[in-house]
Amino acid sequence: MKVLLAEHAGYCFGVKRAVELAIKTAQDNDNKVYTLGPLIHNNSAVDMLKEKNVFSVDDINNVEGDNIIIRSHGVGKEIYNHCSEKKINLTDATCPFVKKIQKIAYEMNNKGYNIIIIGDKSHPEVQGINGWCDNKAIIGKNLEEFYLIDFNKSEKYAVVVQTTMPQDTFFAVKEYLISLGLTLEFYNTICFATKERQQAVLDLSKKVDAMLIVGGKHSSNTKKLAEIAKKNCDTFLIETAKDIDLEKIKTYDIIGVGAGASTPDFIINEVMDLINEL
Repeated sequence: MKVLLAEHAGYCFGVKRAVELAIKTAQDNDNKVYTLGPLIHNNSAVDMLKEKNVFSVDDINNVEGDNIIIRSHGVGKEIYNHCSEKKINLTDATCPFVKKIQKIAYEMNNKGYNIIIIGDKSHPEVQGINGWCDNKAIIGKNLEEFYLIDFNKSEKYAVVVQTTMPQDTFFAVKEYLISLGLTLEFYNTICFATKERQQAVLDLSKKVDAMLIVGGKHSSNTKKLAEIAKKNCDTFLIETAKDIDLEKIKTYDIIGVGAGASTPDFIINEVMDLINEL
């Protein structure tokens, strides 16, 4: 059996920055600090942060004390306003790439553009971006959803993309919107780290018998990596080494391992070590 790790795997810059910032904030305050929602979509990483006195709350009104960390996915403008009014200290760990999208949505909305977000409306990143354009964005995660939307040719539209969306989805929706004859401004805001990881998994999946995609089951970028790999080989989405079906894996000669941008190195190393032991 041979094991190959994708060229790009694990924490991206934005996630690494958020984790380090959260731990430093807890250390500097010598007390519990809170993130609004899980800092990143990985249960192992969240458990590790709890050991460092970083805890997650779902409602900002449940914050104990006066320190809250804005997670890497970002939040809407109303959260910043709330914290300012309540004198809550904010540590902003929003990914810089997400910040860029929020800025575009805010500025283009103020210029009279309708904001279109190519992304998953249930994802916190998309919800946060929507919060910077008065929660009025038109949102769709694939071409089929955009087919169902009625657009007004007398209006103008600015298009941004969730950082973890596949490039193919962006270009397909872009082509469709252009075909409608709309007044459009496009911003390809897919994160370069996302592009790297998706391309690395695509390339590796063509060379192996099976892929293990390591990451949180609720992580958007991890699920998209699994979708890409499935097109070329048998693919298994796992959160930790404990999820590996060892008897099944033993039937393959070459195993590839990829990991989402919110997957800690120690989880990837555990998976690699276990497969190598086989």
